[in-house]
Amino acid sequence: MERLYPKHPPAIGPYSPAVKVGPWVFIAGQIALKPDGTVETSSIEQETQRVLENLKAVLDAAGAQPHNLVKVTIFLTDMAFLPKVNAIYQAFFPDNAYPARETVAVAALPRGARIEISGIAYLGE
Repeated sequence: MERLYPKHPPAIGPYSPAVKVGPWVFIAGQIALKPDGTVETSSIEQETQRVLENLKAVLDAAGAQPHNLVKVTIFLTDMAFLPKVNAIYQAFFPDNAYPARETVAVAALPRGARIEISGIAYLGE
């Protein structure tokens, strides 16, 4: 088991941003933390973009790419954001190799974030 600490804002609690076990990478929920440690909140589109950039940084640290994701969970504080989130999310997968996914409405997220994404990537094959 290898704990991964990518080149992006550090975890905001006692957890690893990702853990690699064999060909599997388990990615903790990513929020829109910017390099200075603040949260991107200018728009749900910008916030989603930052979350995906942070997710990509974790994938890079694992030697993976977005197409290696097999499962993601999106947490939203308001389901009304979903169409805008989907538009940004779709562009993250240019080859349309979408992972399995669920989207869950939650009452709140850390640091006032409106979106959080966690995932599982597979590096085999």
